[in-house]
Amino acid sequence: MLLLPAAQASEGLCNKVTPPSIQALLSTVSHPPAAKPQAIPIVHTEGTLPHQGIYDMSNAARRDFSYMRDLALAWQRTQDAALLSRLTVYLDDWMKTYQLSFNPIDETSFDGVIEAYRLTRSALPEATRERTRTFLHAMATGYLQKMDENQNSAKKIWSNNWQSHSVKLVTMSAVAIDDATLLAAAKAAFIRQLDTNIHADGEVMDFTERDALHYVVYSLEPLLRAAMAAQLQGENWIDLKGRHGQSLRTALEWLKPYADGEKTHEEFANTKVRFDIERRKAGVKGFDGQWQPSNAANVYWSASVLNLRYLETARQLNKTPARWLWAITPCQ
Repeated sequence: MLLLPAAQASEGLCNKVTPPSIQALLSTVSHPPAAKPQAIPIVHTEGTLPHQGIYDMSNAARRDFSYMRDLALAWQRTQDAALLSRLTVYLDDWMKTYQLSFNPIDETSFDGVIEAYRLTRSALPEATRERTRTFLHAMATGYLQKMDENQNSAKKIWSNNWQSHSVKLVTMSAVAIDDATLLAAAKAAFIRQLDTNIHADGEVMDFTERDALHYVVYSLEPLLRAAMAAQLQGENWIDLKGRHGQSLRTALEWLKPYADGEKTHEEFANTKVRFDIERRKAGVKGFDGQWQPSNAANVYWSASVLNLRYLETARQLNKTPARWLWAITPCQ
């Protein structure tokens, strides 16, 4: 079988990194975040501080999303019907309760729901499968519509990390429901984001505005997740190029000296965004002081799925990848 370079990297990674054991997965899912699903009509944390508005409620509720992904991973390894039944309850509660806001910062954690569905869709009860598929189709088409309506907008959210998270949700949803038309639209949106978000030398526009590697990571992580999802459909997005030759690879190379510890950076020292200053004054962790390379661990573990060049850096930042990585690689 002829493999694309990205698929070769993923296959190589499977031979170099050990996935979590069945025992570890079963131990994880034996401790749900709450006694029952915490579905709420909307999650909202963007632009708010802890204890403001529904920030705390939203953070608590979206722990369900990673739990759903863990249930799917555990079911995939064991085929235990009880795990699938528990996941079905969570999916049904959320799909019946939640109303899409199309705020990608608030909804980015739905990646756990998307992956849980993709891993189990063939085995889910028909009503749950169709209900979730309809939700994910609405998510993808809704975000695409918002992007199309605002292509010429001067607002920075349509080109900064906000848009990267939109691209992620569209791409992952398109792959999860196996919709080739939506995936093609997601690819076009991905390339537009390369054009507007990454400079020719690989610097991310969020760094220019926020003076923070925190936001370089926060913009690259969702684009990498999109590329990983596309890889499952035989696509190779790490080297897709914008008009000036910029790509995910050029951005990863720009960040790498900081991740390797060759360069250091004082975070948010010259940010142009008032909310960054408010968070720093409120003592929110990570909004002042020197950037810690370990914060890029997810970036380079994701990148290593697409190109093994980044595996050594990933391991230096964190010896093992986060559990969610196994939901979006073909390793079994």
